[in-house]
Amino acid sequence: MGASVVAIDGPAGAGKSTVAKRLAVRLNFSYLDTGAMYRSVTLKAMRQGVPLDNEDALAHMAKNTRLDLRGNPQSGLKVFLDGEDVSDEIRTPEVTNQTFYIARAPKVRAVMVELQRAIGSGTDVVIEGRDIGTVVFPEARFKFYLDASVEERAERRFKEFREKGKEIALAQVIEDVRKRDETDFNRSVGPLRKAEDAVVIDSTRMSIDEVVEAMARHVEKQKN
Repeated sequence: MGASVVAIDGPAGAGKSTVAKRLAVRLNFSYLDTGAMYRSVTLKAMRQGVPLDNEDALAHMAKNTRLDLRGNPQSGLKVFLDGEDVSDEIRTPEVTNQTFYIARAPKVRAVMVELQRAIGSGTDVVIEGRDIGTVVFPEARFKFYLDASVEERAERRFKEFREKGKEIALAQVIEDVRKRDETDFNRSVGPLRKAEDAVVIDSTRMSIDEVVEAMARHVEKQKN
């Protein structure tokens, strides 16, 4: 049997990245952080002054960008943009709030999707994003839709920012999450939606370990 893809979709702040990393370790699968890819291209555009509403310019830049995701979820994943470690810089609120420009540009997404498919087609891998199970890997063997309430997702983001020493009001984070949801659900290209065959998990009142265990049990049960 060929490689197995575990696709995890869901809104911002639902815990997809943390869960995907731990699930990859639990299953001994590889892990691909698609969000880091989009964030990296966003950062490069911001640095170079490429207009975020100029799709052709963004696509040209993306094609000439080298992205490397090194390490593993246990030892630590590092994201390299054209050879530079940008693992921390791509997680700032400034980059986070601009990434939707990249994500909604069809020509840029085409470049990213091609790379994601190339990486995910040859190995057992856990991939998380907005449209992994619906667009990137519609034939994925395992699909999950990870959700949580707006308030819970905002609280998680708020704690992450505080832990990194970034001062931001919780009310602002809640507003940012609401705006991000509206953008993700309503964009014309690769909108956030649940695949019909996805297993829905609401993590609002679940710990990370509980979510990972639920997903792992489902994958192992289906594989056996």
